[in-house]
Amino acid sequence: MRPWTWVRRHVLHVPECRLHTHPAPGIITTNALEPHANFLRELQRPATATPNSSAWAATALRFNPASSTTMKLYQTKNDLREKVRRPMVALLNQQLADALDLRLQAKQAHWNVKGPHFASLHELFDKVAEELDEFSDDIAERGVELGGVALGTVQVLSRDTRLKAYPLNISSGREHLTALLNALAAFAATTRAAIDTAANAGDADTADLFTEISRGIDKLLWMIEAHLQADN
Repeated sequence: MRPWTWVRRHVLHVPECRLHTHPAPGIITTNALEPHANFLRELQRPATATPNSSAWAATALRFNPASSTTMKLYQTKNDLREKVRRPMVALLNQQLADALDLRLQAKQAHWNVKGPHFASLHELFDKVAEELDEFSDDIAERGVELGGVALGTVQVLSRDTRLKAYPLNISSGREHLTALLNALAAFAATTRAAIDTAANAGDADTADLFTEISRGIDKLLWMIEAHLQADN
């Protein structure tokens, strides 16, 4: 089992509820609002150890307490308690924003890659986008299954995505491979964190969904890295 490094800190009456990286490597700090204090108190996240932390480390797992405590939940026969379903819908919508952004980044690479390996990379990036389209659909539908509303508009995506902006001034295959690799790695890390968040909340099905997506993202990472590792 990987070592867990985490710090609990609860601050009330702040505008947002966030998890963010601490200046000290491998430490996660928590700002939690009262509505989800018990839920977040149990949250644990593994430290990220990667070859290039600035490129690979995921941005913070973030909850918007305003949207999670006041958003509409439809009545459902799903036997998960509302206090579990509500933060799970918020978590799913956060991952949905990242997944949709990541899909668009893959399409940006697909459309604009140039160079001697254009044909293979053009096809590869399109495959990545197709996989991410399926992941996004599964995430959105799970949120609706729990009685929530899937938030997938461009406006929401632009506001909530945690991914770094994709560079628009690159063209070579290596540049696009590197940019997409970094984005995939960030999404992979937050997806793994989401597995534990859902499991700790008592939502085994959402945890299982994120586990399936995590395996899929790892496969895409492998396919992208293979092109870069050939030159090492």
